[in-house]
Parts: sequence; structure tokens; C-alpha cells
Amino acid sequence: MLFANYHTHTARCRHADGEDRAYIEQAICAGMQVLGFADHNPWIFDGDYVSRSRMLPSDLDGYFSSLLDLKQEYARDITIYIGFETEYLPEHMEQLDALLQGYPVEYMLLGEHFMDIEPYGTYTGIPCNDEAEFRRYIDLCIEGMETGRFAGLAHPDLFHFTGDASVYYAEYRRLCEYLKSRGIPIEINQLGLADKRHYTSPAFLKIAKEVGNTAIIGVDAHTPAMLADAAMHKTCRALAEEYGLALIAELPELPAVYL
Repeated sequence: MLFANYHTHTARCRHADGEDRAYIEQAICAGMQVLGFADHNPWIFDGDYVSRSRMLPSDLDGYFSSLLDLKQEYARDITIYIGFETEYLPEHMEQLDALLQGYPVEYMLLGEHFMDIEPYGTYTGIPCNDEAEFRRYIDLCIEGMETGRFAGLAHPDLFHFTGDASVYYAEYRRLCEYLKSRGIPIEINQLGLADKRHYTSPAFLKIAKEVGNTAIIGVDAHTPAMLADAAMHKTCRALAEEYGLALIAELPELPAVYL
């Protein structure tokens, strides 16, 4: 059983399904004691561009009103945290702070899906052999975590580098060494494994084993059923054991940057 999951989305991001209540009830059925909602944050884009993979600014009120009500309703059954998964885009963080001002954001996960604001940024999960872009991804992940605003790093090996294997090793080792130095676990991403995506990869886990990282399981739930998928939970635990990664039950701290 998973003690906690901090990587849960909602239908507001427009590539997930299910009612908020259903996610909570499935987590309780799975024996979870902590459930963190970290849906894809809104950005304010120039012009009339609308992202297909994140909530709109107009969704914020409903996100918090729904989850705050459910947090109170299910308080005796499970601890609920409300936050976001967001990119670290240095030139846009002030705008994000202003957008979220006044909302009770309890934590943030860093998920560097884009390194530039949409629609100009390219999804980092697309195969890429550009060494400079790969190094930039690692730099941004480290710089973002150094700000202290993020409780954890989602799918750290999201960048799908297909170039020189020695560069892959050197850069992901650099990231793993940084995370270890800060006591931040790597995420074993259940969604990536279930969908047979390129993450969480054996090559990355081998590096994490060499470095001696700890790990946390992130369901990356886009449907309620994913939270109660005992077979996939077992697969994630087995990977941690195979690569000698000590599993932690919950994130060590939740920096409340916006409260």
C-alpha cells in the first residue's frame, strides 16, 4: 500500500478524467493516508492561445472551493493537500505568484514539461538529441529546486535525451547528485511505467542507484482508478527494491510559499 501520493491531477487540466470526490475515495480504498492534488497550474498567455494540458485561470476558484470542501468532509479518513505541478520558468514566476496570490496553495511540485512558455516551448518528453537543451533542462530543474518553492521534482527523467549516452549519464548523474545533497527523493512515476513511456527509465534508475538516492512513488493520477491500481503500485515498489532505492513514505516537507 502507498502511504501517500502527492501527484494527483483533476479533469480541469483537460487530459484527465473523473470527479474530485472519486479520486479521494479511490485513495482511501487503496489505504492511503495522504493525498496531494497537484494539477497543472494555469498560466496567463499572450493573445488567444489556450493550452490543451492545463487548467485555465478561471478554474482556480472551483479547484479550491471543491477540494477545500472535500478536505473538510473527509478529514477523518485522509489528509488532503492542495497544490500544483508547475514548470520553473524564471521570467514568468512573478506572474504566477500574482495569479495565485490569496489562494491557499499548500505545496508545489516541479514538473519541467516546458522550458519556455507555451506555445513557444517544446514538450521536453519529445525525443531530442540536442545536448545544450538537455543541459538547460537539468540546469532549470536544479535552479527551480534551489528557489525553495517546490516540495519535490516530478518525473525527473522526463527530458527524452536520445544523444550521446555519456552525456545522458553525466547530466542525469548531476541531477541525481544534486537531489541527494538536498534530501529530495527521485520520483518513480507510475503513469510513465503503466503507459510504457520513456520514464521512469532503467538507465536513470541505475544512475540513482550509483548515487544512492532515495525514492518516492508518484502515481501521477489522471483517473481515479490509478490510485487503487495495486498491481502498478507493486511494480513501482519492485523497481525501488531492484535498484536499491530506499522508499520514503511522504515528502519531507511541503514549502507553503503562497500561504
